[in-house]
Amino acid sequence: MNTKQTDTDLFNYKRRPTVQVNVGGVLIGCDNPVRVQSMTNTSTTDTDGSVQQIMRIVGRGGELVRLTTQGSREAVNLAAIKAALEEQGCNVPLVADVHFNASVADVAAQYADKVRVNPGNYVDAARTFKHIDYTDEEYAAEMLRLRTRFTAFLDLCKEHGKAVRVGVNHGSLSDRIMSRYGDTPEGVVESCMEFLRICRDENFNNVVVSIKTSNTAMMVTTVRRLVAEMSHEGISFPLHLGVTEAGDAEDGRIKSAVGIGALLADGIGDTVRVSLAEAPENEIPVAKQLVEYIALRANHTHIDGAVAGDFDYMEPKRRTTEATGAVGGDNVPVVIGEKVDAADIAPDFIAAEVEVKDISNAVSDSFVAVQYSDLTSENLARLASLSGVLIVASSHHVNPVGELRALVHRLTVAGIKAPVIVRHRYSESDVDSLRIKAAADFGVLFIDGLADGLWIENDGISAKELNSIAFGILQATRARISKTEYIACPGCGRTMYDLQGTLAKIKSATSHLKGLKIGVMGCIVNGPGEMADADYGYVGAARGKVSLYRRKECVEKNIPEEEAIERLLQLIENDK
Repeated sequence: MNTKQTDTDLFNYKRRPTVQVNVGGVLIGCDNPVRVQSMTNTSTTDTDGSVQQIMRIVGRGGELVRLTTQGSREAVNLAAIKAALEEQGCNVPLVADVHFNASVADVAAQYADKVRVNPGNYVDAARTFKHIDYTDEEYAAEMLRLRTRFTAFLDLCKEHGKAVRVGVNHGSLSDRIMSRYGDTPEGVVESCMEFLRICRDENFNNVVVSIKTSNTAMMVTTVRRLVAEMSHEGISFPLHLGVTEAGDAEDGRIKSAVGIGALLADGIGDTVRVSLAEAPENEIPVAKQLVEYIALRANHTHIDGAVAGDFDYMEPKRRTTEATGAVGGDNVPVVIGEKVDAADIAPDFIAAEVEVKDISNAVSDSFVAVQYSDLTSENLARLASLSGVLIVASSHHVNPVGELRALVHRLTVAGIKAPVIVRHRYSESDVDSLRIKAAADFGVLFIDGLADGLWIENDGISAKELNSIAFGILQATRARISKTEYIACPGCGRTMYDLQGTLAKIKSATSHLKGLKIGVMGCIVNGPGEMADADYGYVGAARGKVSLYRRKECVEKNIPEEEAIERLLQLIENDK
């Protein structure tokens, strides 16, 4: 694949065309609105508890609800849950989440409106991180086994009129895929495409597709690759978006808005789940606000931009700039903000001390305010003639991502290597709204390597909150690591312990450890795999038991839950 080639218009918002999928009467893709959904964290055999939680999710605006189905007993109980919901006048579609057992997917096809299968563990054995040297003949035999089994499942879904989600998680790629492709974006995409080709060949089009990872930059670029590969092979199934194990509170919201918002900004995505390590109904308002904010860009005034020749949409690298002091070049992106006492969110420049000149008065070694409309031939020549300039780029366009992209690409085409600081003034009264909008606007610019600094303004929001949001966006895009990152799953019926309470305790005990990535995972479905991206992992092994990981390696198994946090802290301390 030539990764530089893309059908996506980087500057103008337009939804990606897809086939229409029917999930229990809710239509996804095509011209339908982007749907929002969540997942229960109750036991699926607990009918009353599951119904109550689903009603809370629907009450906040959830349009689909997923439930874990570890075995046939859980899959069959979906019928009781659905009947109880209907008694309360609730017809929300239910999605069965299946891992490790293809036979459970067959049962779920009789009771759920949609069945999610994970290519990493549908017919392949659970991931063990072992390399297997397949011959081409052996690999072809494995693919035939997959095709035979999956085709039988699709026939059941056709018979019962059910939809399917082919949902790949980076944390649960099979050893087969890892052995052939490695832990790469290509491997993630191929894991998905193997199943999508079977759906196409069997003329089964009631399919939604997802690729998820806890690394937002990898999630965004891998989905971009998937979309390009699907287009190349004539497949146009709708996309389900989510950043898996995003965490909770501010970090979870920013991380989700960065990853999901970056793809929605390019018209990619037809249904959204924001995965927070909180009560599942809390996910819905975040998802709704993000979807509604991006949807405002529909039918906007055209932005006439040109892509710089060295820009690679699927493998973006940071734009080459000439450093001015500590800005640009190989320096981490800077934050301009208000003075605060907290050292961990102290800005690199105090906003009140930054003098920003108009472009017509620009001189060398100055901050210069630039909007896209300013980039006339005359002004580009002026900027090119100056040294030490720091460009402060802003946009008032309803599609700020498109216009700021166009601005930076035009600078690059003109050969101007001045660093760019992106700036925007919001007028939000609620700090959560600001987190979501700013992360959606700016995150993609740092994922694409287009910016060297960030300046967020909003009257009525404290300096501490503004700075924290800015540093949070840089952390979420992996552009600048300034604190501990928590890769925490939202929990489901498989969770082996009090995930929310445990996460709070671990954060309290480790938040001072700058730069570490700590995974807090409810069970083994994605736990060991996501540990590959974390320095340390705390994973539910059984009821009341926890296993600890150092990256991919399980170093302590089946620790009593009451001892596990202390043992995690001791592991980290011993490694210093």
